[in-house]
Amino acid sequence: MNYYMPVKVFSENNCVPVHSADLAALGSCALIVTGRSSSKKNGSLDDVKTALEAEGIGYTVFDEVEENPSVETIMKARDIGVSCGADFVVGVGGGSPLDAAKAIAVMIKNAGSTWELLFDSSASPENIPVAAVPTTCGTGSEVTGISVITRHDLRTKMSMAHKVFPDIALCDGKYLLGAPMRVIANTAVDALGHMIESYINSAATPFSRMFADTGLKLWSSCRGFLSGEEKLTEKAAADLLCASTFGGMAIAHTGTSVPHGLSYTLTYEGGIPHGAAVGLFQSGYLRLADVADRSHILSLAGFDSTDSLAGFIAKISPVQADRKLLEKAAENLLRNTKKLASCPYKADREALYNIIGGVICSG
Repeated sequence: MNYYMPVKVFSENNCVPVHSADLAALGSCALIVTGRSSSKKNGSLDDVKTALEAEGIGYTVFDEVEENPSVETIMKARDIGVSCGADFVVGVGGGSPLDAAKAIAVMIKNAGSTWELLFDSSASPENIPVAAVPTTCGTGSEVTGISVITRHDLRTKMSMAHKVFPDIALCDGKYLLGAPMRVIANTAVDALGHMIESYINSAATPFSRMFADTGLKLWSSCRGFLSGEEKLTEKAAADLLCASTFGGMAIAHTGTSVPHGLSYTLTYEGGIPHGAAVGLFQSGYLRLADVADRSHILSLAGFDSTDSLAGFIAKISPVQADRKLLEKAAENLLRNTKKLASCPYKADREALYNIIGGVICSG
């Protein structure tokens, strides 16, 4: 059994300007990696710029990260980072910019290498430092070494072969307050998936389950906001982001499992948002798990059955997916032996079809 969490996490209101010195300590020139619009709207990009300027740190902004960032985007940002002399990367946004920032940090450090290095498990490349500023409540990427990248050549998403943990994470729930409800719901469902899949996992330990337990309690306390019955408050936003961070800490030790593996086909082939796709399979995955583990998770999350869990997810994160796409997802996953091995029960064709058979599609 092991425990490893190298990320220095600051979780508080206005933490980016408050901890500008910690940000500046990473280097002398930053490449800020973000998406096209959300970080501009929620104020996180301005906060990072202001913090760097206060410390006399130069920066260049790369704001072209798409949802589910591609190899091509990583390499374009790498070229810009090299040309501007960036010696550290600041990822600002949801999972896509944060994951992209990690891969870009590897490629800037190894500027003479091709993109294949990202997936070369025989290599041990170094990376320049990374700071993460999460603005959604789902990915947990601010505390994981994982970077999921889209491979158009293979028509799927793949994890980078190398672990890159951010050096610091600056977590401020206020960035959630102006986000569309669908974004909050989809990402919160992703966070729930991280906690369920890390708990029901071949690699689960008391350490990883400690993070999942705490995250599930926080997540459950925010259900009224996710369902739209209550208004999102600053405290609820902070709790949702904190739950996501705990979920990230959990999967940093175990990785994700079958539901995430099934989701990749739905995202790539069906254009379904990642969190919503992951949510489709949580109830089925949990239904086949050990009875005691299933009851424990449902109790902490505030549900009395896997059916009520499925109904809640379908309500807040509705999805339309046809049966052929679901079956294609199952068949694709059967070739992913590593992901199947993460499941503590036998994840064969029968089990996968059982999981997709109970999917509730709405919208």
